[in-house]
Amino acid sequence: MESRYSRQIRFAPFGQEGQRRLRSARVAIAGCGALGSAQAELLARAGVGSLRLIDRDFVEWSNLQRQFLFTESDAREALPKAAAAARRLREINQEVALEPVVADLTPANAAELFEHADLILDGCDNFETRYLINDAAVRAGVPWIYGAAVGSYGLTLPVVPERTACFRCVYPEPPAGAQPTCETAGVLGPATAAVAALQTAAALKILAGAPLEARLTTIDVWSGEIRQIGPPARDPGCPCCARREFVYLDGSRRAPVSLCGRNAVQIHEHARPVDLKNLAARLGAIAPVRANEFALRVAIEPYEMTVFPDGRAIIKGTTDIGLARSLYARYIGA
Repeated sequence: MESRYSRQIRFAPFGQEGQRRLRSARVAIAGCGALGSAQAELLARAGVGSLRLIDRDFVEWSNLQRQFLFTESDAREALPKAAAAARRLREINQEVALEPVVADLTPANAAELFEHADLILDGCDNFETRYLINDAAVRAGVPWIYGAAVGSYGLTLPVVPERTACFRCVYPEPPAGAQPTCETAGVLGPATAAVAALQTAAALKILAGAPLEARLTTIDVWSGEIRQIGPPARDPGCPCCARREFVYLDGSRRAPVSLCGRNAVQIHEHARPVDLKNLAARLGAIAPVRANEFALRVAIEPYEMTVFPDGRAIIKGTTDIGLARSLYARYIGA
């Protein structure tokens, strides 16, 4: 339906050919929070061919301030973000093929989750996952676009394998020490929206085959300052893109993670199915339980556990990985 996309087709650098390319493109979005939900909506409205929506988490009330696809009913039902996002996007554009994946992105499934993708968008909230995305993208030769936001500040960087610096060229190791998070420093909706818009604009250029300068862009929506650096130089000794050592993808750097800004730990070491109905009956005898087909949530004061069908769990109320493992073993099983 050409009239639907007429305004972007009339933009000469994009045009009919850009629309045709976009219509056949397959995009994977890693994380459907503030960045990923905005990216998904912008691409769906633009007429992308297909979106794979990958997210491990569920909708909470604190998400609604900046995660535009979600509603109060999604938070009340504690729906997985991927499923809630797909439901809303189907109402926005039925022409887009949607594949919600309620799963944690891990070394074991990264290749499968990014299979056939023409581009990967970063909507995640931690460096470990971004290094994993970088490994998978560089190995497969798929472009991806990094983005992050906290407080009023955000930044973004496109990575095009064999052409630009990769993520590890720019960030050889994760930053040392405690970093600001949305929990400690807060975050403004306009900051996440601005970063997501810049990421999606870069995605449209790549998918349309337009020239792209892979600059590192920083923006502060409170001060109004915008800066561009680069493009960053490729590191001839980079372990990832030069030496092709994919230590995050091979799993040697993987561990349970404390979730950014959540006072929570994700346990993802138990790749086994969990019967949520039986678990609900068992835990319901000792604590309040809410369950649906996607997840089970149980409040065991002062903690809250959310368990997924694949055995993964998010333990809220602690950042102590040892304690989280202990709670998992005690209530779900070793």
